[in-house]
Amino acid sequence: MSLSSTNTVAKKMLDFMESASWIRKMFEEGAVLKAKFGADKVFDFSLGNPDLPPPVSFQKILETVVADQSPGVHSYMPNAGLLDVRSRIAAQVSIDQQVYLGAEEIIMTCGAAGGLNIIFKSLLNPNEEIIVPTPYFVEYGFYADNHNGKLVPVKSNPDFSLDIEAIENGLNNKTKAILLNSPNNPSGIIYSKQELEVVAKLLARASDYFGHPIFLISDEPYRRLVFTGSFVPPILKFYPNTILTTSFSKDLSIPGERIGYVAVHPEISHKTPLLGALTLANRILGFVNAPALMQRIIGKVFDAKVDIEVYQRRRDLLAKILKEAGYTFTMPQGAFYFFPRTPIPDDIKFVRILQKERILTVPGSGFGAPGHFRIAFCVDDEVIERSRKGFIRAMEMAKK
Repeated sequence: MSLSSTNTVAKKMLDFMESASWIRKMFEEGAVLKAKFGADKVFDFSLGNPDLPPPVSFQKILETVVADQSPGVHSYMPNAGLLDVRSRIAAQVSIDQQVYLGAEEIIMTCGAAGGLNIIFKSLLNPNEEIIVPTPYFVEYGFYADNHNGKLVPVKSNPDFSLDIEAIENGLNNKTKAILLNSPNNPSGIIYSKQELEVVAKLLARASDYFGHPIFLISDEPYRRLVFTGSFVPPILKFYPNTILTTSFSKDLSIPGERIGYVAVHPEISHKTPLLGALTLANRILGFVNAPALMQRIIGKVFDAKVDIEVYQRRRDLLAKILKEAGYTFTMPQGAFYFFPRTPIPDDIKFVRILQKERILTVPGSGFGAPGHFRIAFCVDDEVIERSRKGFIRAMEMAKK
């Protein structure tokens, strides 16, 4: 006698599985198409999985670190991470952010996802809210729910710049933080210095009005994947109640290694208990500490990165194809995504039209922005070039 899944699996998880990531769904459907038609006949732009090899320096340091047989090299460590690694990262963050940080303000994490989870665990009381501009990475909602919080999406301007009025209207006594992701997944937009200054002033006023700090959380895994002419402003410089998290997944092409960190502004409200909470959260969420091997490697190569020119070349090639085919889009300034408008209102229907051309993309509905679709261009140039006719035919089919 078999039991119903509703009796064995939590209802919330069943609901999440039903509504969860379109990204994975399209990736899995792509595997079916590849098996049927051959991998070279399918143009898979569904998953933001960096395809460039890690820098040569990473491989060399990896081999050296793996060979280390010193006593205790694989032992437990402080939950916040190795002190020497945190010190080196703090020194670089101080330069990048134009604010001095010490090792105590750095906590090593299992990627930026681990970073966001320890931040939310440390900040959120039940039903407190995190405001996020659309479009946004779909997992944010799950992360907030993990810690009894609520994600509150607010609209952005048509070019994906911040709609300050929408953010202000979303603020209330339950607001704990605003979450920004720049360069943005899925739009590739970078929030400007002017926008961040306005947000900082808004949060300062709102914190005074509501009588408690409203934090600014910055998710920056694409910070170092920026194209010529663009610049990511130092967000810690603008607002003291800022917490930054990032990973090395994209700029070193090591997403499977799950290594990143959280950086806390040295003047943040209630800094000592907050740092204690973040460190404890790293432990009690089951991370315990970030991977020891990766920490030791990162401590020696965190200033290295993949060849950005390859991604820029692919961006420019895909932009030309999309423009010729008649798509409307905002040129990405960083990351490796396009987020064009769909030629018909139903973005899911249009993604299915593309799928008939064996082009795999992700509907904008999965990012809180219906009427768009995401294209991840971390694929070989040849895949982009060979998709040209399919993008043209899909546009023609949508207009019939």
